[in-house]
Amino acid sequence: MVTRSHEVDAHAFNPWLHVASLIEQAGHLLGLDEGMIKRIVTPERILEVAVPVRMDSGEVEMFTGWRIQHDTSRGPGKGGIRFHPSVNVDEIAALSADMSIKCAVVNIPYGGAKGGVAVDPTLLSRGELERLTRRYAFTIAPMIGPDRDIPAPDINTDTQVMSWIMDTVSMLRGHNVTGVVTGKPLSIGGTLGHAGATSVGVTICTAAILQRLERSPEGARVVIQGYGKVGGPLVELLTKRGMKVVGLADVHGAIHVPEGLDPALMAKHYSEAGTIMGYPGADEVPADQIFTIDSDIAIPAALGGFITETVANNLSASVVIEAANGPTTGDGAAVLASRGIPVVPDVLANAGGVVASYFEWAQDLQGYWWEPELFHQRLERTMREAFEQVWARQQELNVPLRETALALGVERIAEATRVRGLFP
Repeated sequence: MVTRSHEVDAHAFNPWLHVASLIEQAGHLLGLDEGMIKRIVTPERILEVAVPVRMDSGEVEMFTGWRIQHDTSRGPGKGGIRFHPSVNVDEIAALSADMSIKCAVVNIPYGGAKGGVAVDPTLLSRGELERLTRRYAFTIAPMIGPDRDIPAPDINTDTQVMSWIMDTVSMLRGHNVTGVVTGKPLSIGGTLGHAGATSVGVTICTAAILQRLERSPEGARVVIQGYGKVGGPLVELLTKRGMKVVGLADVHGAIHVPEGLDPALMAKHYSEAGTIMGYPGADEVPADQIFTIDSDIAIPAALGGFITETVANNLSASVVIEAANGPTTGDGAAVLASRGIPVVPDVLANAGGVVASYFEWAQDLQGYWWEPELFHQRLERTMREAFEQVWARQQELNVPLRETALALGVERIAEATRVRGLFP
């Protein structure tokens, strides 16, 4: 049951209940009947699996994993796999619903899914990580496949983890199944351009909203929470477009650099120190106050639920771009809306990654690899069109961008559900 954590603590933020309520609100905004809303909200499949792993010591440790398919009315499920101690059924359910909306918003033929294992992979050896990955892949194998559900990398998973999953499923089925995952190395069916695609999508959305607000990107001050797979490339991508990254945070803390970070110097410093802290000339800032730094654009690019009511009240920026999944709580979103701060929501802003995954999957099925220029051209066009469609619909619905994007996604899912009908 996806409300178990809610039952334990009624006052704790529950990501699943939050996302479900947002979908319900979107359905009511669109005038959908209650039966349709219930069908869209309710996950199609929830699989919880035990993941036994023989550790290097010879002992067997037990871990718990999940794979949830939220909606497949528009196509196979699509969504990442994360390895993190915080993973639980409510988080995975919420993220799978996010993926349903996200794929519909950017109008690619996928449904939504998500998976994960409750584990701290930093405590595992490489051998233990491989055995955990393969056992997890084995247990969810009946649910995944190029025409069923296509996992991808997420928090603490990468191209190597995807390779192990692809190989495990291929061994089970007796032939290569390259399209079972995306985010693979080039040598086994990956695609040029996938790495950093989420960051590229965030950059495109940032430039697009500045254009719509008739504001120049030149000299715009940006604060980024997170210096990982998404936040890291953003420093360089935004700087190339004339913006200045004046604030940055990682798991060790936050820094303020009023004149703007040098992307190459930060990359060099991070590779040597393993943290952004200690960057030459930077002022240290408490990590929970990263968004109080004087700025024009705030980009949460870490874990979800960070922008609470308190953070939103103290936020300095006048625009928010959600690079992370679910970075803003319901109370936080209400405050941002009341302050008139436009927010490009996660279901649109960070959709570059799933668009890239769609391109990789299509190439796997075709057996034909695109040139990098074609890949990036199609990524830019897809993200730009999605942003413009959401912006145009906002003028019709007269609600914030978050509600508009959710409504557009729900509308497309509802249409697919309606024309397919109800079996039997």
